[in-house]
Amino acid sequence: LNVVLAFDLSESVAGEGLVQLQRASAALMDALTPDDQAALVTFNQKVRLASALSTDRRAIVDALDVGSASGSTSLADGIYAGITVGESAPGRSLLIVFSDGVDITSWLTDTRLADTAKRSDVVIYGATTRSRVKPELLKELTALTGGHLYEVDRIQDLRETFLSILSEFRARYLLNYSATGVADTGWHTLQVRVKGRRATVRARPGYLAGP
Repeated sequence: LNVVLAFDLSESVAGEGLVQLQRASAALMDALTPDDQAALVTFNQKVRLASALSTDRRAIVDALDVGSASGSTSLADGIYAGITVGESAPGRSLLIVFSDGVDITSWLTDTRLADTAKRSDVVIYGATTRSRVKPELLKELTALTGGHLYEVDRIQDLRETFLSILSEFRARYLLNYSATGVADTGWHTLQVRVKGRRATVRARPGYLAGP
């Protein structure tokens, strides 16, 4: 797996939020196998590749331990960077995005980011603290890529949330098929169903073909 973390380190995450994010990330790194790679992207008003994709888990833990939380939030830019990192190496790519706020300073539009997510093979899972502000961007992107958005009631629940995301991603199936009689360009809707069983299916709702 290529596990990319894209974390909001804006001012609202300072203090206990950052501590819990560090603990959750350390637990996630411990749960990876020796062959898994991981990377860390952090963002406030700026986006930074804190640790490139590698099997060096310690680099990610260290990057968060010395990090500080300040400034505003460039959520769309941070997610775009995470997708780019996830696509930079072969393997199944999981992007875990944490943010507790709304986008304020991104230059990238939500529409452009959604188009990028549609074309990418990276699966996005989101984690945020439950509040009155609805994380619409994260909700849309996780749905588009076959992931899921977790809204936790307590920041202390991040550890279990991250581990649940990893466990679910490892259990995913990859289904291949060849389309016939469809246009070479544009958005094509897909539905994945489980026959005769009660199940929750997380799958991409379609794919974008053409240039």
